[in-house]
Amino acid sequence: MSEPVNVFQPKRKHLKTGNFSFLSTQVAAWQKLTKLVQPVLPQPEQWQVVCYLNGVLMLTGENQALISQLAYLQKQYIAQLTQLPEFKDLHKIQVRLRTPPQTPHSPEKISRTLSTETQDLLRNAADFVSDPKLSQAMLRLASNKK
Repeated sequence: MSEPVNVFQPKRKHLKTGNFSFLSTQVAAWQKLTKLVQPVLPQPEQWQVVCYLNGVLMLTGENQALISQLAYLQKQYIAQLTQLPEFKDLHKIQVRLRTPPQTPHSPEKISRTLSTETQDLLRNAADFVSDPKLSQAMLRLASNKK
């Protein structure tokens, strides 16, 4: 009986060409497996295969409730997945929580202009303040000088 091909084990040829082609092969295999498991696993989660080695399938998901459901009903999902030829030796599923990608938060622009009414109120208030520095600051703020 021939030994099964394991796409996740480096071969000698990768030592010469570097790890990029090896990693590219791994990622392509994981993407293929992700497409296979997606319709079988609890929805509406976007599951991602991160590793499949020695019969252990490692997945990530963003929804903690669906991850718990998958872990609880693991045997049923394994039974469904082992019907696919790619998962014939599957015996365990491990699931990890994946944090959603953060979109860069752009700070809101602060309006630098004050309404005419606010400017008038600041000027009037500056007349009643006994502290000269505070009065000057209020007048500068009213005139929109930086």
